[in-house]
Amino acid sequence: MKLFISSPLGFAESTTRFRETLQTCLQAKSLDIIDPWSTASDLESEFKKAESIDKLDVRNDSLHSISMKIAERNAANIRECELMLAVLDGVDVDSGTASEIGYAFALGKRIYGLRTDFRRAGENEGVCVNLQVQYWIEASGGCIVRSVNELEQLDLSQTN
Repeated sequence: MKLFISSPLGFAESTTRFRETLQTCLQAKSLDIIDPWSTASDLESEFKKAESIDKLDVRNDSLHSISMKIAERNAANIRECELMLAVLDGVDVDSGTASEIGYAFALGKRIYGLRTDFRRAGENEGVCVNLQVQYWIEASGGCIVRSVNELEQLDLSQTN
């Protein structure tokens, strides 16, 4: 089974090890992992080149084009997988992660959430993140777990 990892974990050096921990945990479940931070690495040099362009409108056009390539690739990868794991940590769920959750739900993918952050991010005590995000996850047949250990215990091979 293919699993797409939706997360903001590639934006900061401080989260790299946690990303690796998640990948190791999921690979132990014999899943084919699609990590968008890895699949977009070929475009990093294009980003650096574009960021060095002096002419503002040319730089912005170039950055827009590269950004759309990444988004298109992520959409294709989500369509290709059966499962999604969404990292939900932070004061609020990352906007890219939230949009990928909605897209995966609309495509009928099963979604699991991982929230190790102890802060409450939902509208009330009945939800641990934004109520709509939590709904998409639970309505897909998935659930939200609070630790990597809980994630390791999940049977991700079950069908919807």
